[in-house]
Order: sequence, then structure tokens, then C-alpha cells
Amino acid sequence: MSPVMAMPIHIPVLLEEVLGALNVQPGKRYVDCTLGLGGHAKSILENSQPAGMLLGIDADPDAIRLAKVTLADYTRTTIMVNDNFANLERICKENDFLPVHGILLDLGISSAQLEAPGRGFSFQYDSPLDMRFDPTQQLAASDIVDTYTENDLAHIIWNYGEERYSRRIARYIINNRPISSTAKLAQTIEQAVGRRAEKIHPATRTFMALRIAVNHELANLASALEQAVNCLDHKGRLAVISYHSLEDRIAKQFMMRESKACLCPPDTPVCQCGHKPALALISRKAIKPSPGEIALNPRSRSARLRTAERL
Repeated sequence: MSPVMAMPIHIPVLLEEVLGALNVQPGKRYVDCTLGLGGHAKSILENSQPAGMLLGIDADPDAIRLAKVTLADYTRTTIMVNDNFANLERICKENDFLPVHGILLDLGISSAQLEAPGRGFSFQYDSPLDMRFDPTQQLAASDIVDTYTENDLAHIIWNYGEERYSRRIARYIINNRPISSTAKLAQTIEQAVGRRAEKIHPATRTFMALRIAVNHELANLASALEQAVNCLDHKGRLAVISYHSLEDRIAKQFMMRESKACLCPPDTPVCQCGHKPALALISRKAIKPSPGEIALNPRSRSARLRTAERL
């Protein structure tokens, strides 16, 4: 268990856009599947009073502790659950929180997690190679780095990090094992590919890929999206903020699929799938941060917000 973190400065991404996307109204029920420091949750609660309720979920117990500080004025209208949003439907049922009028998923890693020494999410700090959102989970990044085969490592780095030097990096990792610290892993990757003419550090994509693999982020997202449809009330809204193409592709394809009346191949003369649309797209294009928001919060630059409404 990591030590309790001091409350960091928190700027919720696309805040006004999220409130509009969820169509926040007084007296309604909302789920924040990635509670984090509680920035989005606090604004949702402020705009859903009187009688608005929020269920906040986060796999990271540190996030729950910090969110309790942010939401201290809303203890009677907030339920916080230390769990993974992959269990969304079960969590809602166990807390008698159905149907829901809005569900938010703000994906990826929070600034607090990234900047927390000892968590292993960033190579800016030399710390154990951990990367677990849930510290009770058995699999850590060091297990993947030190025990997976070269092919499996290359597969993870290529598929989750979209890193073109994935095989070279995997080979260098194998040759330099054991690797138990973030500094050694970053150094190994830099030795493998050198300093490229890019703004980002050569280890950035590999670190992201390992974090996604450790926390099963893409599989959990796909599962949560399916469950969200079952939890939403008629005209309830689903809003997803993603930060890289893999997440955004899953959210986009899911919303588009669930907005169609037929999923049969285009050359099928008569529909045979029997699929019925469950969602209506609020916008076909993702909403991006304004130049002003990016200037205030540079980490928001890659954010993409997609929204759909339950039919």
C-alpha cells in the first residue's frame, strides 16, 4: 500500500463539456466510474442538487481517500466504492443505484498517480516497477518485464503502446533482466532505440503499454461499456473521455455499433442479426479541449470526449 498522498492540484479535463454531455439535472443519479480526485464528481454533484446522487468508483484506494476530501460537503449524496469499473453493473446493484441517468468514464492515469513516487507509473522517479491501480492485485509490471517471453513482451509493447521498435525493445529487456526499477527500464529502452527526434521520451510508449497490460485497461473498458447500457435509464447519457487512440477506438466503435439497427455485412439482402439500437449518438465527432484549456492544462491536449444517449 502506498503512503497517503498530499492533495495535489487537480484540473478536471473538459469539465463544462462533460456536464453538458451528461445533461446533468437536479435530482438525478450519476456514476463516475473513474473517481480520481473527485473533480468531475464535485461539479456533477453541484449541478444535480437538490437531491442529486453520485456513485463514485475507483480501483485505487489512494484516489478514494483523496476524493473524500474533495467531496467532503457531499457525504450524504455520495457513495464511494473502491473497485474496478469492470464490475459496474454489480456495483450499481449492490448499492441500489439503478437506473442511472448519466455515466462518466475518464480513462487512463491521473496526474496524482503519475506523480506519486513509489507507484512506478513514471520514469521521472526511480521507483519499483509496479504500475498497479489496485495495490492488492497480484500482477505488477515487474512480473511482466521479468517473466514474459520476448514475443509476448513485443506483442504488448506493439499492441498497447503502438511502438514500432517493440521487438528491439523486448530483446533488450530480455538481455538486461532482472529489471525491477523504473529507472533501469527507461535506461534499457533508451539503449535499445536511442534518443529519437521526438518530443516524447523513448520509453513513453512502452511504459503506457505495460500499464495497460498490468491493469487490463482495454478489456475492462469494453466490459464496462456493455454494462453501462444495462444500467442507464431511458435518455440516460454515457460519456467517455479517452487519451489515446486505442481507448478512443473502443469507445467510438462501441457507440457506433450500438446506435445501428442492423449489424449484418453490407451485402446481406435481408437483416438476419436482429440487432436493435440501444444508443443514439449525441455527436459523431469527438469533442476536443479548446486551445485555452490546453494552455491551462497541457495534459488535456490528447483528450477526446464521446457521448451517447440510451434509447
